[in-house]
Amino acid sequence: MGVFRERLAESGRSLREVFRNPGLRKINLALGGSVIGDWAYAVALSIYVYQRGGATAVGVLGVIRLILVALAIPYASSLADRFDRRRVLIASDLIRMVLVAIAAVVIQLDGPSMVVYALVIVTSIASTPFRPAQAALLPRLATHPGELAAANVASSTIESLGFFLGPAIAGLLLSITELSTVYWFNVLTFAWSLAMVVRLKVPDRVVDDTDGEEDQQAKDESVLAGYRVIFASRDLRLLVGVYAAQTIVAGASIVFSVAIALDMLEIGESGVGFLDSVLGVGGLLGGFVALLLATRGRLAGDFGLGVILWSAPLLLIAIWPNLTAAIAAMAMIGLANSIVDVNAYTILQRLVPDEVMGRVFGAMESALITSMALGSLSMPLLMETVGLRAGLATIGGFVTAVTILALAGLRRIDSVALAPEGLGLLSGVSFFAPLPHRVMETLARESETLTIADGAVVFSEGDQGDRFYVIESGSASVSVDGRPVRQLGPGDFFGEIALLSEIPRTATVTATAPLTVCTIERDAFLAAVTGHGAAMATASAVATKYVRHV
Repeated sequence: MGVFRERLAESGRSLREVFRNPGLRKINLALGGSVIGDWAYAVALSIYVYQRGGATAVGVLGVIRLILVALAIPYASSLADRFDRRRVLIASDLIRMVLVAIAAVVIQLDGPSMVVYALVIVTSIASTPFRPAQAALLPRLATHPGELAAANVASSTIESLGFFLGPAIAGLLLSITELSTVYWFNVLTFAWSLAMVVRLKVPDRVVDDTDGEEDQQAKDESVLAGYRVIFASRDLRLLVGVYAAQTIVAGASIVFSVAIALDMLEIGESGVGFLDSVLGVGGLLGGFVALLLATRGRLAGDFGLGVILWSAPLLLIAIWPNLTAAIAAMAMIGLANSIVDVNAYTILQRLVPDEVMGRVFGAMESALITSMALGSLSMPLLMETVGLRAGLATIGGFVTAVTILALAGLRRIDSVALAPEGLGLLSGVSFFAPLPHRVMETLARESETLTIADGAVVFSEGDQGDRFYVIESGSASVSVDGRPVRQLGPGDFFGEIALLSEIPRTATVTATAPLTVCTIERDAFLAAVTGHGAAMATASAVATKYVRHV
């Protein structure tokens, strides 16, 4: 209980920090307005299409939308890296607000359904820059990794509120008025989002020049740079692959949520909104659970658990096709959705360079939307061939099995995504203090721990400098021309003078007790320190101080 209370208190502090941060508060309020309206709109749209063409029409339109969005995302997400991300958000909100207003007018006038479908598709494409730009802005607005994780939880919680409030509002409006009213409600929510984003102030970008490979990625201006970053990393490939498996279920849900309400349970049009709102309630709880889980440091492992909880509940509905099972399954899926989104986004935000982050999120979204299209297309086919219940069991069982097979690889990611070993020790180095936390994490991941026997020479005066050292345990003596000049102990560092000044070693360092040191190779050390003005100034001052004493 003590550990739980500590995690609970830490979670509460993190969320309070998020809403005390003006930038994070505004961008999350903007997201809230957009999501609530979008989910209300989605309910109205699914009913509109279902009434005109049944499950097949819903699935076909879903596939067309998702395929076109997947094709547009690489280009749209590159806008988040090429232009001011705040302006990208403003443009996306404005365009969508106008398009949805036009669709509302067409529906009110009982205009051609094909016009409505076309407006839906264009609106979906106009939405593609919003989420990559919003996700890529969060690391700039957050002040430390804990706040970043909490910001993702806040975003996920707000999305879950949208899952709940949007469909609930849609259900209420549909019970007392017509479909077009829901569209006008969506127009108002876009106006709210726009008002929040216009007032957003974004800090200047901090140069994050940690190593040659990342620097090359950052300079890649191609719209395909996000795909290259993902394919170059085994861990990111696995993460995105499992996430894509989860969105197969999400795509199928576009069809099966309506079919469950109207055909299996026969609870009417408002029942569609009711079931979706239950999913939102689960998501609210899931955001809180995700924040609690984040404190134990198993982001990727918990992400895998979330994907399983997304797919396995479909088996429950298949076995027990009643309202109680459907409510329980939707609540569980909502809870899992928050865990999946929070953990996946936090991992990417902590591992990907800022300069290419928008395109990486775009590449991920493209993969997710493609798999959603697969799910949206496969569900009607399964319903036609084996029936709704067997179709739910097929998709749920497949995704659950795939994720279980991936759990070992996901646990491996945790050793990379979380604060790596040695971070605390390196954080005590004075000239590392000004560096962004993500740069420090990269240095810690690249560091190597060495053990040196008592009496052994670490390096000699006149040697070429190849490493920087920080003492974890033990002690060492610094001598010049055979004369001892300084004693070193845990937390002390040495070796920076030769690296910064590009000169041979100015002293000899000898272990005076069994010595354990954290070392960083020359190139990684210089890239981090020289890429940040304040760190370079502090390091130069430290080096000058010790040279004077030599």
